[in-house]
Amino acid sequence: MKRTLVRVKTQHIQHVVIGALTLALIGGGALFAEMREVMAQSTPATAALPSFADVAERVAPAVVNVTVSAGAGQPLQRRGHQGMPDNLPVPEFFRRFFEERGNTEPHQMQGQGSGFIIDASGLIVTNNHVIEDATEVSVVLNDGSSYRADIVGFDDKSDLALLKIDAGKPLASVELGDSTRARVGDWVLAVGNPFGLGGSVNAGIISARGRDIHAGPYDDYLQIDAAINRGNSGGPLFDTTGRVIGVNTAIFSPTGGNVGIGFAIPAETVKQVVTQLRKNGRVERGWLGVQIQALTPDLATGMGLAKPSGVLVAEIMPNGPASKSGLRAGDVILSVNGQPIENAKDLPKRVAATPAGTRLNLEVWRQGKPWQVALTVGVLPDQPQMASVPETSGAGGYQSPLGLSVTELTPALAHQQGLDPERQGVLVTRVAQGGLAARAGIVPGCVISMVGAEPVNSAASFDAAVHKAVAEQRQAVILLVEQDGQALFVAIPL
Repeated sequence: MKRTLVRVKTQHIQHVVIGALTLALIGGGALFAEMREVMAQSTPATAALPSFADVAERVAPAVVNVTVSAGAGQPLQRRGHQGMPDNLPVPEFFRRFFEERGNTEPHQMQGQGSGFIIDASGLIVTNNHVIEDATEVSVVLNDGSSYRADIVGFDDKSDLALLKIDAGKPLASVELGDSTRARVGDWVLAVGNPFGLGGSVNAGIISARGRDIHAGPYDDYLQIDAAINRGNSGGPLFDTTGRVIGVNTAIFSPTGGNVGIGFAIPAETVKQVVTQLRKNGRVERGWLGVQIQALTPDLATGMGLAKPSGVLVAEIMPNGPASKSGLRAGDVILSVNGQPIENAKDLPKRVAATPAGTRLNLEVWRQGKPWQVALTVGVLPDQPQMASVPETSGAGGYQSPLGLSVTELTPALAHQQGLDPERQGVLVTRVAQGGLAARAGIVPGCVISMVGAEPVNSAASFDAAVHKAVAEQRQAVILLVEQDGQALFVAIPL
């Protein structure tokens, strides 16, 4: 294709020159002189293309190859999202690009990724999915020397890890830059170890900011088009001054190869995480103890909001910080300490960066008017407890205008369904095919604990709340639905 384009362009230039010469012969030499001047002015553009040779030469000694080994019982399997098989029957999906090498010994697996030195003492940043499940980690420097690495700490939520090697001498290092200043269209360099080939440098631009690829609760990726592939995981993304503005972490690809869409963790996130890993070996985040969801236009309309701004509180976690405050399920959090909440990702990131013990003032929307709620930030537990809500096809209950049947969730029924005997609400026993509830995604086995702002704990109270919404001619009835340990508000248009 490239050769064809070159030929076409060459032929086009020939025709233009021949035409210009013909006109020059007819009309004198003035037009020819003008044509020659235009062509001369257009050629220097090629010479103005940037060169990254100086930057690449300066930063290359600080970029390393990370080699990991795992026993037979600990396979290295982080090519995609956690639990994502490589043979998904979809044309394209996100992959973390860690190079798995396969069996090298009867009971051992090996893999390779990338990393970069941030301190002359031998501190190295890489991705958590590169070293996760590893029984041994080695680092190969740019000069070919190899060292065994210790894991200082790791954080699966941000997919970052910090390693330490002892080289017996000061090492070349790079510094973290300011990713908040990075703009769409800026040149960047991705340096790493693609396919285990060794240090490689690829140039591209920042294609977008703030990308959410559903890899974790704090997604805020830089999207780049620099060519990155398997083995680049954990490698640095440099700006044109040689400062690290990101850590290359994932690509969007049908096969695992580069298609020009890559994602890097911003340097601001890296700074926050690495500082804590270096000090404590782990990351401590702020926590409110709530489950939240995005506020859709239907939900906003049903709650009397002019636009879907803020985030909806779906559930208050037992014994969490919010449970000790006046915050309620069904509240819409509009701002924190006076700063507006733009979307559902905004609140978790802001709270996570807030130290435990900090007092926050929330502006919330409740029952058609604003409220003020104050609470104290807690520490995010390692594994928050969530109940499981298995499906059931039980019969009985009341058939509502929404196209579903419910029954009272007694302690005995809750125990039978594997639920907390103290749980309040009604159990969905049947959903009419093609009805309003079915179209909203409600299935048998769900627990409905609220209709609008009113708690329900029987078929009668559920029926009364639904008919009240219909009588008030609301555009939608809002249900708090719990399934598989997750609570979400669902807006059903009437």
